[in-house]
Amino acid sequence: MTGIQYFWRHPLAEQMRAEGREQGRLQSRREIVLKILEWRGLPVPDSVRDRVTACTDLDQLAIWAQRAPGATNAGELFSDE
Repeated sequence: MTGIQYFWRHPLAEQMRAEGREQGRLQSRREIVLKILEWRGLPVPDSVRDRVTACTDLDQLAIWAQRAPGATNAGELFSDE
């Protein structure tokens, strides 16, 4: 008797779930960076918004999130680069 391979246990399904989790983490960090700037009342130019939303590096997004509370303008997120 052969075992039944359920789709949700299939390696492809596992990979899709992992990719979905990664995309969710990226989207959350992007939103955090932008929200901090918005909550502080800082204008967020399209160039900054585009750069943050295009970023695919979780570590870089974390750095920007740490810089956002002390920034005097949105462009300061990228000051050390």
